[in-house]
Amino acid sequence: MMDHIKRLYTATVVSLNGMRTAWRSDITVRQWAIVGIIAAIAGLFVGETGVERAILVGFSLQILLVELLNTAIEAAIDRIGPERNRLSKAAKDIGSMAVFLAFLIALAVWLLILLG
Repeated sequence: MMDHIKRLYTATVVSLNGMRTAWRSDITVRQWAIVGIIAAIAGLFVGETGVERAILVGFSLQILLVELLNTAIEAAIDRIGPERNRLSKAAKDIGSMAVFLAFLIALAVWLLILLG
């Protein structure tokens, strides 16, 4: 049992280090974190049912989740080297599109709940 607790503690520390690194190195992580937290808090008040609140909070924070993955992709690509490469550009562009799509989905969910 203590081994499981130790692993959970270690995983938590590593994850928080990852968030700290992303927060310090990427302005878009900071922007989406702030927007996501504000939207999630608003979702707690806007949603009329527990399900609506959960959906609004979840889709508000999913943008940050996808941005963190995009930031990880960009860091890995940048680690490979600074030269231009079509595959590196494609990976970064696709990651960016994933963030944009997460935003569009969250926006659609908010509009459907607010207008529905």
